[in-house]
Amino acid sequence: MFVKNHLSAVACAVVLAAGALAVSAAPLTLEGQGSFAAGGTVVPAQEKYDPYHPKAEAQDLHGDHAFVRWQKPVDARRFPLVFLHGAGQFSKTWETTPDGRDGFNNIFLSRGFSVWLVDQPRRGGAGKATVPGSIAGKSDEAFFFGQFRMGMWPKFNEGSQFPQDAESINQFFRQMTPNTAPYDEMVNARAMTEVLKRSGRAVLVTHSQGGGIGWQTGMMSDNLAGIVSYEPGSGFPFPEGEAPAPLKTSSFFGDFPVKIVPVAEFDKLTRYPIVIYYGDYIPKSPTTHPHEDYWRAALELARLWADCVNRHGGDAKVIELPDAGLRGNSHFPFAERNNVEVADLLSKWLHGKKLDVR
Repeated sequence: MFVKNHLSAVACAVVLAAGALAVSAAPLTLEGQGSFAAGGTVVPAQEKYDPYHPKAEAQDLHGDHAFVRWQKPVDARRFPLVFLHGAGQFSKTWETTPDGRDGFNNIFLSRGFSVWLVDQPRRGGAGKATVPGSIAGKSDEAFFFGQFRMGMWPKFNEGSQFPQDAESINQFFRQMTPNTAPYDEMVNARAMTEVLKRSGRAVLVTHSQGGGIGWQTGMMSDNLAGIVSYEPGSGFPFPEGEAPAPLKTSSFFGDFPVKIVPVAEFDKLTRYPIVIYYGDYIPKSPTTHPHEDYWRAALELARLWADCVNRHGGDAKVIELPDAGLRGNSHFPFAERNNVEVADLLSKWLHGKKLDVR
């Protein structure tokens, strides 16, 4: 990496070869980059601190913040892309793919977008919490292989785009990371609202469990230009009086719950365009396959939710990647062998909504 320093600390340029493990087409020049904590709370000390007799109750505790790393290319497009991971993941989701190719971080930097990668509170680089938690070693990788629709362990789905060599699988499982304390959607949404204050008006790109945080953030923040959600699996808010009944499933997680919010809050989701993407291997009708039936219900609920947003005057669309000509994608389409084509589809949507302007 070559760093070119100017007299101003703000005006710095960084030249990077995009993709440390993969061959890059061309260097990328950055106007700036950095990292910071956003949001969070402070539990104040309850008594005076005695340095000779240190006690926890005599000390402050900072926690429940998000951690953000950002990069801005020269001549950046107007709206940054703010990326939020899903359950069991952290910002690595959007970086180098398990097989060593450019992930969405580098792909969209090279397309002129500022990229902000977030670790949600109590996860990854934002692990410090204000409530107790415990982390136990847990053997669950075969389960998530199925839940993420990669296949049924150890066999991949036929035609899968997921890289299937041993080292790619090793890299993928090693990027999974636990919560340091209980998951709390509102804690995360409050932190994301603070992230967006720093980014300015931006497009929020979420994955999986991050989708629910995204909808909640979308009702709390005035800094959203759009929301892109890959495979949201929970947290869809419906306005009072319009919520469907919980969807029945054969999944290990039980029936799909429905979140209900005041109409005035829900209507805030109509202020900007929304697109939701789902991959392949999702059945069209109920099945006894517990992993696939979960995603069948998630997709059904997403369509009901998008219809509701549109009835209220919004602009929400659900796209199944096979319908767009992209087949073989699991729960991680942005990290699979056709991720450039997946990125192209997103770029087309951003262009259509005028969210790629400079």
